[in-house]
Amino acid sequence: MKKREKVLLALAVLLLVISVLSLTVVPGIRFSGFLALALAGVCVLAVFLGRWAEKSRVGKACKRVFLVGLTVGLVLFLTVEGLLLSHGERDNSALPVDAVIVLGAGVNGERPSLILQSRINAAAEYLEKHPDVPVVLSGGQGLGEDISEAECMRRQLTAMGIGEGRLLLEDRSTSTAENFAFSKEVLRAHGIDTDTAAIAVVTSDFHCFRAHLTAQREGLTVLDIPAEVDWLLLNANYYVREFFALGKTLIFD
Repeated sequence: MKKREKVLLALAVLLLVISVLSLTVVPGIRFSGFLALALAGVCVLAVFLGRWAEKSRVGKACKRVFLVGLTVGLVLFLTVEGLLLSHGERDNSALPVDAVIVLGAGVNGERPSLILQSRINAAAEYLEKHPDVPVVLSGGQGLGEDISEAECMRRQLTAMGIGEGRLLLEDRSTSTAENFAFSKEVLRAHGIDTDTAAIAVVTSDFHCFRAHLTAQREGLTVLDIPAEVDWLLLNANYYVREFFALGKTLIFD
């Protein structure tokens, strides 16, 4: 066995171990577990194609296509991750706006998930700096949620001292596209001209770029207000997952 093949197979074993740990031991990063499993398969496929390429022209052609596809995919991934990071690092907190939309995330029973809590914290900090701006809390009720995401955010924000009178609930949405479509209706019902208004969108840092694109599709002018998750491993998991989520949004939504 060649040295290169040994390295690839050793890497495949390491990725399998990471996959098992991600899926069974470390909470919140199941996506990374499945991705590690897929990458282990890529390593094994590379070994197979390398051996096939030594025996036939067809194998050599398949190996070439594989390497080109792998290179293009890596360049695309790094480019998109750069865009995600640039939007996730922006500080627009001092800019004036006409309204705020806080995007929901998972609720465990009646308690916010770690991701949702980070958005609530970022929203509370932002709303304290902009005390006269109306706020739409956007998020419906999904599986495993005893209350809507909007209601969970309302409870948390009022407990943190944010006046309940400025909190407008949008509790029907089940996707980012619906977040903005339904929030737009709520804002218009409360006298906000969404065609001209500047709107701050509070969401997770990894989600800012996709949320920005989705809001623009709805004709909204938005500013990103990123919410960060302190747990680095979880945040890295979501940044990688967002690459695939963005692709789905661009192709199907």
